[in-house]
Amino acid sequence: MDDKDKQIVSLLTQNARLPVATLAKRAGLARSTLQARLDRLETTGVIAGYTLRLGAEARARRIRTTVLLVIDLRSQPAIVSRLKAMPEVETVHTTSGRFDLILGLATATTDALDTLLDRIGEIPGVRSTESLIHLATKIDRGL
Repeated sequence: MDDKDKQIVSLLTQNARLPVATLAKRAGLARSTLQARLDRLETTGVIAGYTLRLGAEARARRIRTTVLLVIDLRSQPAIVSRLKAMPEVETVHTTSGRFDLILGLATATTDALDTLLDRIGEIPGVRSTESLIHLATKIDRGL
């Protein structure tokens, strides 16, 4: 990636819904040149997709939870596959220490969270879970 590619990625990070013409103008490129660069960035995997980022108000209405899992490590691929099929599971991280996986969840209600936690706990190979419901966000750098 050269500096112009980095600028394009930065612009898309700020607003992935920018029209190509606007993106080209802001990057100082012809539209066809910008489109060729986007195609190359997608083909090489630098850009894996375009996504919607919820505004602060929509995010605030969701119940966010971190779940710590202890699992049978041989079951990890199957567990991750099952978690991937659950849209409320936003992130899955492997970790060291007492827990094997850290999940980031977002649900609309406590009932939905309760049901989701039951589903996660029933996955074969999940030995134990510990849930931490987020109460207030003090710092959010938008990473």
